[in-house]
Amino acid sequence: MIDLHCHLLPGIDDGARDLEQALVLARASVADGITHCVATPHIHTGRFPNTLSSITKAFNQLREALAEEGIPLQLGMSAEIRLSEEILNMVLLKQVPYLGDWEDERVLLLELPHSHIPPGTEQLIRWLRKQKVRPMIAHPERNKDVMRDFNKVLPLVREGCLFQVTAGAVAGHFGEPAQERAIQLLEQDLVTILATDAHHEVRRPPVLNTGRLAAEEIVGEEKAWQLVRENPGKIAACHFS
Repeated sequence: MIDLHCHLLPGIDDGARDLEQALVLARASVADGITHCVATPHIHTGRFPNTLSSITKAFNQLREALAEEGIPLQLGMSAEIRLSEEILNMVLLKQVPYLGDWEDERVLLLELPHSHIPPGTEQLIRWLRKQKVRPMIAHPERNKDVMRDFNKVLPLVREGCLFQVTAGAVAGHFGEPAQERAIQLLEQDLVTILATDAHHEVRRPPVLNTGRLAAEEIVGEEKAWQLVRENPGKIAACHFS
C-alpha cells in the first residue's frame, strides 16, 4: 500500500519528534503493509513555518537512516499546506512541495481549518486550478462544517478538488460523526485516496490496512485497493520512478 499523508519527518512539526521516533513510525508503516509513503509535514504560517529547504533537510536525514537501518520503506517528500493567502506566493515562486500529479495538474495537499471552511476557499481553489494545480483536501470528514452538514463539501467537489480521507476515520477511530462523513464520501465516490495521517506510534499510528478493510465493506474490494494502491501510485509516481 502507498500512504500519501503522514508526519514521519523528524522534528519539524507535530509528528515524529526526533529521528528515533521517525524510525519507529516507519517500522510500524511497513508492519501494516505500507511499502511507499510520501511524508507530508505541515506548512502552517505562524505555527509550523516549514519551507522546501527545511523539509528537504529532514527528508534526507530520514531517507539515509531508513537505508542504514534496512527498513524497506520507499520515501517521498511533500507537505500538508494550511489554507492561507501565502499559498499564492508559494505557487508563483515555485516553493510548493507537490504531492504529485493527477490528469496533467500538480497536486497540492490542502488543509482546511478543522473548525470551518473559510469564506474565499472556492476562489482560491479556482485560482489554483488556473495555475494547473489541483487541490487535494486533507481529511474533509474531520472538518466541523462538514461534520455538521455534508452538503458543505459539495462546492469543493464542484471546483474539482480531490479528497483524501483518513483510513482511521473510516474504521471509526476518530468518532462517529467523522466515520459517518467518511462513509458518505465513499458511498458517493468522492474519495481519491485513503491515507494514515500518522503522527505518533500510539496516539495516531500509521494504520492503513484497517481503513482499507472498512472501506471494502462499503465500496468493495477492488475499489478499496484503488484507494490505497492504484490512485496514490498514480499521483506519487514522480517520487518513486
